[in-house]
Amino acid sequence: MRAIWNDTVIAESDDIVEVEGNAYFPVSSVRQELITATDTRTVCPWKGTASYYSITVDGAENTDAAWFYPEPKEAAAQIKDRVAFWRGVTVTP
Repeated sequence: MRAIWNDTVIAESDDIVEVEGNAYFPVSSVRQELITATDTRTVCPWKGTASYYSITVDGAENTDAAWFYPEPKEAAAQIKDRVAFWRGVTVTP
């Protein structure tokens, strides 16, 4: 699968974990030069506290367009070290 924004591949992997309709990519498959950690945090009752990345491509920024759970709760252990996308990022097979 691929995560694409602004005609640029942000992440690509065959090792995908799907949770609640979201594809979680291994963090190692994400192009680190295109993401920047933000201070945004949200809480999911069963997954834990999510942290976010902004994506920057050719000078355009997509704020908080990727999220991950640095320390997921036990019920969501399968998404540890994985990143999911939204806010206009297209995920395709």
